[in-house]
Amino acid sequence: MIYLVEDDANIRELVIYTLRQSGLKAEGFERPSEFDRACRDCLPRLVLLDIMLPEEDGLSILRRLRANPSTKKTPVMMLTAKSSEYDKVVGLDQGADDYLPKPFGMMELLARVKALLRRAEDSSDETEYVLDELYVCPEKHTVTVNGEPVTLTKKEFDILQMLLENRGIVLSRDRLLNTIWGYDFDGENRTVDVHIRTLRSKLGEAGAHIETVRGVGYRIS
Repeated sequence: MIYLVEDDANIRELVIYTLRQSGLKAEGFERPSEFDRACRDCLPRLVLLDIMLPEEDGLSILRRLRANPSTKKTPVMMLTAKSSEYDKVVGLDQGADDYLPKPFGMMELLARVKALLRRAEDSSDETEYVLDELYVCPEKHTVTVNGEPVTLTKKEFDILQMLLENRGIVLSRDRLLNTIWGYDFDGENRTVDVHIRTLRSKLGEAGAHIETVRGVGYRIS
């Protein structure tokens, strides 16, 4: 999902229409508070930010995004009437990935958005995972749901990471058991079911991402 924070209704509607017509999911917000509420429900793939906004300016929002582990690497493009070199440098120094001064053409905007999305995918070494409200960082052994930390055991964390690494692929109980517990494990594959059940419970609403494929195993779609 691409989020646009822009108080000009005409620009907001045109940008959202253009993105959707190009097959991208997008939502627009007039106020930062509306954007914040949306982020609690679903984290964005990319954020388009105006600088001059009611409630708070876009640079303040940018700083908050970069301070949050769940959004610190989310691509952000500044859309603003401020086109001086100083304003551009300030935005980029504070963590913006791109800067497009108004007025801008929709084709240029779309090209830049797609470039940022490609760059984010290409630069990702899968050391972090973001799936709607779920954020997982294997390097730091960190899991958050809607920004709130979740404490998992090592086996629960390993199961979650393996499912995320193989997103969309059904992993059998035997494969999970052999990979995480080892080939010499003396237990039974019901051990996996018990850990999945506990993992779902700890993840709360994010636990719904773990699907049971009856008679086969589990996957995250």
